[in-house]
Amino acid sequence: MEQFEPTIQLDQFLKVQGLVSTGGQAKLVIQGGEVRVNGVVETRRKKKLRAGDRVTFNGQTLVVEFED
Repeated sequence: MEQFEPTIQLDQFLKVQGLVSTGGQAKLVIQGGEVRVNGVVETRRKKKLRAGDRVTFNGQTLVVEFED
């Protein structure tokens, strides 16, 4: 049986974490090259994040975690 791996889209993650207030703002900062995933600039707002990924924006780095 295949193990389900939870993911969250980059734009949703920024919103859930309170780093941006709207989806439109998330789109702008991502497409503007202001967000890094695991140290690399990421411009795809639908990029799927997995547990352990590190998202850096505005001087803050957050690690993606999911509740069991």
